[in-house]
Order: sequence, then C-alpha cells, then structure tokens
Amino acid sequence: MKHIVILYDSRTGTTKQAAAWIKEGLQSVDDVRADCFSIQEADLAVVRGADGVILGAPTYFASLPGAMKTWLESHAAGLGFAGKLGGAFATEQYVHGGGETTIQELLTFELCCGMAVYSGGSSFGTPIIHLGPVGLSGNIEEFRELFETYGKRFATFCTKQSL
Repeated sequence: MKHIVILYDSRTGTTKQAAAWIKEGLQSVDDVRADCFSIQEADLAVVRGADGVILGAPTYFASLPGAMKTWLESHAAGLGFAGKLGGAFATEQYVHGGGETTIQELLTFELCCGMAVYSGGSSFGTPIIHLGPVGLSGNIEEFRELFETYGKRFATFCTKQSL
C-alpha cells in the first residue's frame, strides 16, 4: 500500500477544497491511503512515513504565500522528503494570476529536498496537466474534475514506482 500526503496552505478555503478533491482522486486508486493536512495542523511523523507528498498553496502577488514558504523552510530538515514522489497544485483569483509560478516554487522546493517530481505531461491525454493543476477561486467548482484527475494520476504513478 502506498501512502500519499497532501500539505496545503489556505486562506479562504479554496485551496483546502482543491486538496480535498485531490485526496478523493488519490483514494480512487486501489492500494493507496491518503491524508490531507493544512500546514498549521500537519503531523510531521505521518509526512515522514509517506511515499508521496503533494504541496498546495494559494497564489498571492503571483507567487507562493510567505506563510507557506516560511513553513517549508523551517520544517525542511524534518520532513523526510528525500526519495519521495512530489507534486504540487495552486489556486488563484484570476487567470494568469501566477498559479504556475506558485507550482514551480513548490516543485523547486521538493527538488531541493531530493524528491522525484511527478508530471503526467500529455501522456494521459486531456486534461493535460504538465506541472500541476491550477483552479480559479471565483468558480472553484468548475475545477473539481481537474483536481480529482490529478490525484488519480499521481496515485496511479506512485503505485507503479519503487521510490
């Protein structure tokens, strides 16, 4: 059984909702257990024991929010990310609000911690999710399938890997 953890920061509840949908996608795959924590409530022992970690954050000023960056940096040594599969997602208030930049910052952090980073690219067809899913906060319900699909694809890939 593979264990995947989602860690997120959420200010308005939008990113929390996206994380819940990703968890649904993860759990739709056999032999996968998923946990979902806000950074304020994260159980670091559970995170260290996971096979994969997906980070998520809202986008502020076209970037990763300071609270998430500070949390990641202050906990980096104790997260046990090395050798795990990593992924990322973001929410933003408007199209081209910087969601891709936020995802890239999260993925860069994961890479610096020694994680292997997941990308399904175009190999699964549509929807194409290269770096990670981004949803608009004003109409987040329209992105439910995208987040669930990402979770399912991430879990499917994780179960086939011996990381």
